[in-house]
Amino acid sequence: MAALRWKRIVIKVGSALIAPAGKGCSTRYLLAIARFISECKLQGTEVVLVSSGSVAAGRAAIPFSHQPLPINVKQAMAAIGQSQMMMMWSQLLDCPCAQILLTHDDLRDRKRYLNIDNTLRTLLSHQALPIVNENDTVATAELKVGDNDNLAAMVAIVVDADALIICSDIDGLYTANPRTDANARFIPRVDQINADIYAMAGGSHHAVGTGGMVTKLQAAAKASAQGIETLIINGQKASSFDALLNGENAGTLFCAQPGKQSAKKHWLLHSSKATAQVMLDEGAVQALLHKGASLLAKGVTQVIGDFDKGDAIWLVDTNGVKLAKGVSQYSAPELNKIKGIHSSGIEAVLGYCPSEVAVHRDDLVLMEQGL
Repeated sequence: MAALRWKRIVIKVGSALIAPAGKGCSTRYLLAIARFISECKLQGTEVVLVSSGSVAAGRAAIPFSHQPLPINVKQAMAAIGQSQMMMMWSQLLDCPCAQILLTHDDLRDRKRYLNIDNTLRTLLSHQALPIVNENDTVATAELKVGDNDNLAAMVAIVVDADALIICSDIDGLYTANPRTDANARFIPRVDQINADIYAMAGGSHHAVGTGGMVTKLQAAAKASAQGIETLIINGQKASSFDALLNGENAGTLFCAQPGKQSAKKHWLLHSSKATAQVMLDEGAVQALLHKGASLLAKGVTQVIGDFDKGDAIWLVDTNGVKLAKGVSQYSAPELNKIKGIHSSGIEAVLGYCPSEVAVHRDDLVLMEQGL
């Protein structure tokens, strides 16, 4: 078996695979997916699972014949189905499974975004499987991402994934809908998503799904634009996952666009507003520039200006030269109290220790990288 070429992947599994009959969870298609996830983890590849299906899983518990479903009924179904879905994944997978429920607001807000990033990073470092879903029990139209294809792309960007794998119920992208057009041709590779590619897509045909090929293309466009390879594969076929494990492409591959920074680093460099500065000692400067290290409180000599946790700050040397821009894990008053202190001593000073680093290496961009 060939080694996977990815170090971190996000897998999206839709309602049609979780609850193919639309009335409760089923392992019909999930055994092969669970085996793939387990094999990935055995090979050292980190996995984040974005799993739809809470509403479909809870339908059997709340019989309701009218369509469309009222929002309160959908939310009640989701509340029941989410626990059933998590129980099923936990039974199929031999690792700790962690539930993460998000709304669009969680991803828009930088502080919540930072907390999501920290939680996912910590779970992955402890070999747990984060299982992400839209928080359908509370989300309203203005708070929803709307579909888990786009949510999966956002999660892939948050965690700096190497690949996004979207599981569908067809083999990938076709020139037309293969269910209605006998002349539809399969497209194994897309170098760039444009209007012609979008024109090939149709809507969702499945009664329990909210997405379709259009939302999958939107997700592929988001992820590939940030340097993340994206595949749309047939999640109903175990052979799709066997192919991936053997180092082969399954489904349609959307190529990562070259020369793109991760969304996080792009935001840091071009969109974040940083006015405050944190001055570093020489040891911290060398670790930052040449070792790819995070910034520890011990390496901070001076805090200049005011900022809150989650704000962008400049990291400067003793001459005030801007070396990097990063997201602070602490507010300015907190960092002032713990500057020069070992990570092990933070809790004794503050009474708590939300992070052992002042700025994590994944949350900073060196200035020469952006020139």
